[in-house]
Amino acid sequence: MQVSPPKELSPYIKHYLFLDNQETAIQKLRLFSDGNTGIVFSLKSKLISEISDLKIKKYLPTSFLYGQLNGFKDIYSDPEITLIIVVFQPNGIHQMLGIPAHEFRDSIIGTDVILGQKGLDLQEKLSEDNNQGKIELLNQFFRKLANKKSLSSPLIINSSLDFIIANKGLFSVKQLVNYTGYTERHLERKFKECIGLNPKKFGNVIRLHHFLKLLKNKSDDTNLTTICYDAGFSDQSHLIKDFKKHTGISPREYLLTPGKLTNNLIKTLPATF
Repeated sequence: MQVSPPKELSPYIKHYLFLDNQETAIQKLRLFSDGNTGIVFSLKSKLISEISDLKIKKYLPTSFLYGQLNGFKDIYSDPEITLIIVVFQPNGIHQMLGIPAHEFRDSIIGTDVILGQKGLDLQEKLSEDNNQGKIELLNQFFRKLANKKSLSSPLIINSSLDFIIANKGLFSVKQLVNYTGYTERHLERKFKECIGLNPKKFGNVIRLHHFLKLLKNKSDDTNLTTICYDAGFSDQSHLIKDFKKHTGISPREYLLTPGKLTNNLIKTLPATF
């Protein structure tokens, strides 16, 4: 289930995701970038970061913040999981917490490290309420955080994001420089601080997800080559190389994967050890 935040939180939060999944065995999950960061709350069992050859599990925190990803991360889940994921806007975590976004890049950090006891208290309360109560708790919590911050996202970031998303990630840095009026060096610095990825890498993620949207909505008579060109890739080999770099699998493997929990969180194969 996907739920939009109230209007006053929409500059920071894109949506809340509520995920329930039941299996008969441990599942291997693959997380890859969608251009956003987020906080994950595990309400039934913790997610697992790795499992050794001796079947020793290394658990992730009960709730954690994940930053922008350069590639993908594999994690594991016990057979039954219930997750709440707070998906931030690309620059939302920086705006709300005031911490440079590059400090979170390719990282998973316990919410208590960032939010202290307040984060632990929220985790406990979320475990007790029904879904409607959970939404209200999340809104109240993030309202308090937002009220302590002035919405000060630089115009350069907002206009750059609008430009990149409107062009579906297909642009040159020179075009972005001409559009914003800022130098490439200044753009790189502000994106590192506010987004966690440079403009070109962020654009590549946006283009990838535009391709995924076209793939999801394709008609039966539309082939992969057509979608590849529509998404701005020069040829299929370029698409496959870029797709594997971000996800570790080919577009066809992604299309045939039945276990899509979200667009960028998929079940690959049941974990075998």
